Amino acid sequence: MLSLSMERKQKTILIADDDKDIVDSITAILDHSGYEVLNVMDGTSVMQAVKALPDLILLDIQMPGHDGPTVCRQLKRQASTKDIPVIIVSASMDVQQKAEQAGADDYLEKPFDIDVLQQKVFNLLNKRN
Repeated sequence: MLSLSMERKQKTILIADDDKDIVDSITAILDHSGYEVLNVMDGTSVMQAVKALPDLILLDIQMPGHDGPTVCRQLKRQASTKDIPVIIVSASMDVQQKAEQAGADDYLEKPFDIDVLQQKVFNLLNKRN
């Protein structure tokens, strides 16, 4: 039987968050889990970064340029990016509602538990197959 790591190619995750500490933390967690991680610090840069066609996107709600929900709606409208899972990340009290309104696939409340982050990422990446 093949191991999980041999069965899948390395998945790429794009993180869009203006908080460098959050980006560094999530990058370290996901990198340690075996994912390739790309990151941008503002909403405007996401549309350029998605040309690399990441397997999943983590979007902060509040960023300079375009906010996360606006970017998510744009991604879900474009044929080339509509099937990329998006997780909206925020400390906002109504993050679930904002994520649903934006068409995100899931949401993550800050501060988040590392295990919850890893499980949500794993579930969405494996749901696609």
